[in-house]
Amino acid sequence: MSEVRLMLGNEAIARGAYEAGVKVSAAYPGTPSTEINESLAQYREVYCEWSSNEKTALETAIGASLSGVRAMASMKQVGVNVASDPLYTAAYMGVNGGLVLVAADDPGIYSSQNEQDTRCIAKAAQIPVLEPADCCEAKAFMKKAFEYSEQYDTPVILHTTTRLSHSREPVTEEPRIANTEKPYVKNAAKNVMLPGFARKRHIFVEERMEQLERECSDFDINTIEYQDMDIGIITGGIAYQYVKEAMPQASVLKLGIVNPLPKDLITAFAKKVKQLYIVEELEPVIQEKVQSWGIACQGKELFTRHGEYSVNLIRHGILNEPLKEAITGDLMRRPPSFCPGCPHRAVFSLLKQMNYHVAGDIGCYTLGALPPFEVIDDVVCMGAGISTLHGMEKAKGSAYIKDWVAVIGDSTFMHTGINGLINMVYNKGTGTVIILDNGTTAMTGHQDHASSGATLQQGEVMPISIAKLCRSLGILDVYEVNAFDTKKMKELLLEAVPRKSVTVIIAQAPCVLRKRHRE
Repeated sequence: MSEVRLMLGNEAIARGAYEAGVKVSAAYPGTPSTEINESLAQYREVYCEWSSNEKTALETAIGASLSGVRAMASMKQVGVNVASDPLYTAAYMGVNGGLVLVAADDPGIYSSQNEQDTRCIAKAAQIPVLEPADCCEAKAFMKKAFEYSEQYDTPVILHTTTRLSHSREPVTEEPRIANTEKPYVKNAAKNVMLPGFARKRHIFVEERMEQLERECSDFDINTIEYQDMDIGIITGGIAYQYVKEAMPQASVLKLGIVNPLPKDLITAFAKKVKQLYIVEELEPVIQEKVQSWGIACQGKELFTRHGEYSVNLIRHGILNEPLKEAITGDLMRRPPSFCPGCPHRAVFSLLKQMNYHVAGDIGCYTLGALPPFEVIDDVVCMGAGISTLHGMEKAKGSAYIKDWVAVIGDSTFMHTGINGLINMVYNKGTGTVIILDNGTTAMTGHQDHASSGATLQQGEVMPISIAKLCRSLGILDVYEVNAFDTKKMKELLLEAVPRKSVTVIIAQAPCVLRKRHRE
């Protein structure tokens, strides 16, 4: 019996994957995608894991697909960068069981270090992209994504955004498909990407995208709403919701697939409307392609390439209505800050007191760049803090970094920080690395990781010791200290920073929110 339940967009995506018969789901937590794997883990028919990073997550899903089951990986937009190496090659290999990558973009940069459009990566990798406009479509499109994946022998990207991921809507639950598994058949020419094999598979990829472009005009996930023929709007995803509220009488072509684009459908729609507009957040992916076909349209000339869209923005662009300013008045500003009792506070207070510069990283501790601490000098991406400090030392010498340290969290260290530390040791670098070990992936909601001692579904496991891992690299000076013991920390820093070698200080104290929850 079907049941209607109020779902978060990410919960709807998870439900769609479950109903599609997905067997394996791998992810690394990152806002706005985190809740997908957490929700899917509640279904015991599905194996779910927090992988060490997005690359290993996608590779895990590729392996599961190769074996013959439906598999998926989910991540935020910058995680797609980490996973792009296997992603590009997976397009050449194709699939056995259906393979879907859920990529959640962050227009407006609410919780990211940049504002990028995953559709651009998909275009370069030649992978089809589906884009739901609401929670019900999120569930339905996940099922379609697995169908298209197997039909066209390709990975498929389901593209979502913060606004859709964190919206809520009543969604109808349906039964899970009973059996989707396929037998494994050895096929080196398809699955082993030696240059000789890859050349032939590249030809297949080109032909596949041409076939998809011809056939996707008939996909029922694309819909046309003819009304006022003076104004025609092509849109998709969450932007459709803004279009419908801003221009309720306009004719609208809502695209469910945005790579490749349904050329025949778009051409037919464009011929019927007097003025054609393209409404898409971030990059002009649709607009540039439509214009390349010789179809006159307007888009980014009227709308911004930055941030989220709004009803007001669309009416301003098309109808030239005044663009209203955000109402702030005398509201008190509430910049993000560390939680009361956070162990990172003690470390950054000490670093500020000692007038140190910090090569920073991604996590709660990135807030050390803001008042009242203001000690972090750079933040690039996950795991980059150690490598940027190494680059400074190689550029200017060890004397230059006499008042510098690198700071990284435990989860981020397990994600890609290990690689930077290996590189520093291997290339005879000098530097002090502080690993802030609060026992969790705190910023995204307290998910476990390889050194926290628990998995997503299987409970407690033997935690990987960060200290032993560092010592195994040949680092002689590895210290574990209570993050609140600032006296001991100061002594260690005064000894470590002048050294012409690598030192690792592991500042340990549990995340205060998780500690209270456990108590």
